Amino acid sequence: MSYRVELFLNAAETLRHAGPHLEARPAEHNLILTLLQQRADSGDAGRYWIVRQESEVVGVVVQSPLTFIAALSPMGPDAARRAAGVIARSGVPLPGVQGDAATAAAFAGHWAEVSHAVARPVLGARLFRLEHLDDLAEPETTDGRPRRADQKDLTLVTEWFDAFAREVGETRADPAAVARRVAGQQISLWEPAGRPVCLVARSVPSAGMARIGPVYTPEAERRRGYAAACVSWVSRELLDAGHGCVLYTDLANPTSNSVYRALGYRAIAELVRYEFGVPVAGADTKALPLRSTATQ
Repeated sequence: MSYRVELFLNAAETLRHAGPHLEARPAEHNLILTLLQQRADSGDAGRYWIVRQESEVVGVVVQSPLTFIAALSPMGPDAARRAAGVIARSGVPLPGVQGDAATAAAFAGHWAEVSHAVARPVLGARLFRLEHLDDLAEPETTDGRPRRADQKDLTLVTEWFDAFAREVGETRADPAAVARRVAGQQISLWEPAGRPVCLVARSVPSAGMARIGPVYTPEAERRRGYAAACVSWVSRELLDAGHGCVLYTDLANPTSNSVYRALGYRAIAELVRYEFGVPVAGADTKALPLRSTATQ
């Protein structure tokens, strides 16, 4: 099979070419779709590759910001290997990738061959989906009520985004991006007695699907049902508005996986994140010198 890999530096143009392909599977492609839409709106820099088989789009790779790992849409292993080879040989400093397990493995394996670098799996995740209000189960009753975060909560919300990033080993959130999400009413807080104890964020719906996350509860407030209650409330709002919901969980966290299943979410995919190390000493390193790892 013949594959062609095209590089774009404009997110809006990438969406024009790849949008129909991505929107055909909005749950599996939600992360890619929302990243492209956010970058199209903000104008922030990025690299976007479209993989075609003949004239048909079969995969998309997104790297934005330019120091972050790349996100892969689901694609066949041959397409993933072709994308990895083209990107590696172009000299792009790619510190890692994440995507569904089969796609990410094929890409990372070929990247390691071409660049003579170490490809190391560092995170396993699961993608959950909830599409029908009838499937949403009520969580156990817990103290408190939800509300939207507003400007007066910005300092606390930013601190919690940073705490979440540290806990899961991700790059610190851009404060300007957090402020935009607060202004866009995409952050909800759970409050018993008027005291915020949990944060649940959501994305702007794309192709009828919104992504929930991050979900963060400070350590001292955990195991009291706050996250389940707040996620349930946010999910109900989205479902009432006619949108489906997706969310990601860390496979190393059995609590979150069981909580979302109890709410009615169903697993639809397993994902893996790989980090790429420096090329092996003494190997032919024509491909690229890799920078230190950053995550998205």
